[in-house]
Amino acid sequence: MRDRRRTGTIGAEMTRLLEPDGADPDGAEPATTLTVQAARYHRGSMLLDLLDLREIDEAHLPEALPRPVWDEEVPTEAVAAIVAEVRRGGDEAVRALTARFDGVQIGALRVPPEIVANARSAVPAELRAALELAYRRISAYHRHQKTSDGVVDVDGVRVHHLVRAVQRAGVYAPGGRARYPSSVIMGAVPAQVAGVDQVVLCVPPGLDGSIAVETLAAAAVCGIDEVYRIGGAQAVAAMAFGTESVPAVDVIVGPGNRYVAEAKRQVSGQVGIPSGFAGPSEVVVVADASVPAQWAAVDVMVQAEHGPDGLAWLVTWDEQVAREVSEAVDRLVERSPRRRDLQATLGRSGYCVLVADAHAAMAVANAVAPEHLELQVADPQSLLPLVRRAGAVFLGRLAPASVGDYLAGPNHVLPTARTARFASALRVDDFCTHIHAVEIDHQALTDLGPSVVTLAAAEGLSAHADSVSMRLGDVGLPAGPPALAVEPEVQPLTRLSPGAQSEPT
Repeated sequence: MRDRRRTGTIGAEMTRLLEPDGADPDGAEPATTLTVQAARYHRGSMLLDLLDLREIDEAHLPEALPRPVWDEEVPTEAVAAIVAEVRRGGDEAVRALTARFDGVQIGALRVPPEIVANARSAVPAELRAALELAYRRISAYHRHQKTSDGVVDVDGVRVHHLVRAVQRAGVYAPGGRARYPSSVIMGAVPAQVAGVDQVVLCVPPGLDGSIAVETLAAAAVCGIDEVYRIGGAQAVAAMAFGTESVPAVDVIVGPGNRYVAEAKRQVSGQVGIPSGFAGPSEVVVVADASVPAQWAAVDVMVQAEHGPDGLAWLVTWDEQVAREVSEAVDRLVERSPRRRDLQATLGRSGYCVLVADAHAAMAVANAVAPEHLELQVADPQSLLPLVRRAGAVFLGRLAPASVGDYLAGPNHVLPTARTARFASALRVDDFCTHIHAVEIDHQALTDLGPSVVTLAAAEGLSAHADSVSMRLGDVGLPAGPPALAVEPEVQPLTRLSPGAQSEPT
């Protein structure tokens, strides 16, 4: 029996099911009041669970949606143990963890540079040309993101804006279930455009200890020769803290499973981690009758193809579209060479959501805040202004997310797990720091100095005030009030009661 996802506070009685008798198609007991049941059009036959939310007010739609499965299964403790083991044991720990999780014993962690270089000519010419095309297009797009040094001069205060790339960046490219040369390019290009000195790559090894030649060819196209046969949380830890073989980096990027994403969260602060949670892949396809059912179906499947823990939703206000696309998904999955991965993802997080209209569909999409949002409708431009939360949006029937995954130009490393509420696609700025340098002329010090002294004195920071007062006095200017004259009386510290909040420092 498929497990039913708990949701917010909307009861099952608010969900209109299309099952004739309203029963759970697997014969389970009726849902309790904190559950929105999932149903199928045909008992036990559909991969996509149906949620009929047409009778739910648009304002309450987010509460009626199921939580992603991974939301309750973040492997925090397991990842923390892996990170600690690598930090403590270095290369030896990495090898032991690789044997445990990848099932292979490895010696040298680094792939010899000559093997990386030779991979470019080892792949078929058609693939090599496609990799080179992707590299050119992605580079061209990201060059438009680059910001330059600048100066802002206001009333004698001259502020220089300095943009500086980090020294070393680490790119993680998934492996195991599939080869991802595209992720190598997507991670490396913005770092190179930013001006990063050294870009390194970590990829999980195969059962024979090697890395797929396609992935190495992508590294060669990008000019990367520092490649390590390390995957999972142990790769993130190795790049964050460094080992005998892997020098530490300043920024780590790249998509991965929930272990990789959680490891990046845990090492954030030790190294730079873009704010989005680049975890298991997600797609929401908003479709109407203008798109062929098979096109919408395959787009629902595309991100599910990456494996378990992802999310794949169809959202529509047309019952016939819902039925035809769901049936097409079943047919396409059945004949897919990645059938098992598709069934695993769709069986846990595959939904067909029926809503009242296009506005309600966008309310659902914004609540999910998906990595990929496809507007497969007759007039996608009319819905674009309604998009508030999404990693990337694809407009119309001729713009599947697959084009964005490879050649459109923008980055395919996108926020998942609803982090599109506050995060964006990987970009050049993720590899840069911004430094400001301030210079002040005589008149600006004359005009602003007394106010600086007053503010510092109000905060009881006498040295702050004196550092300006001395300068004002030396140039014959009014020094402002003495800092100590208004320094507040120091109060004894008091212990906060449980649950109280201290003031920010």
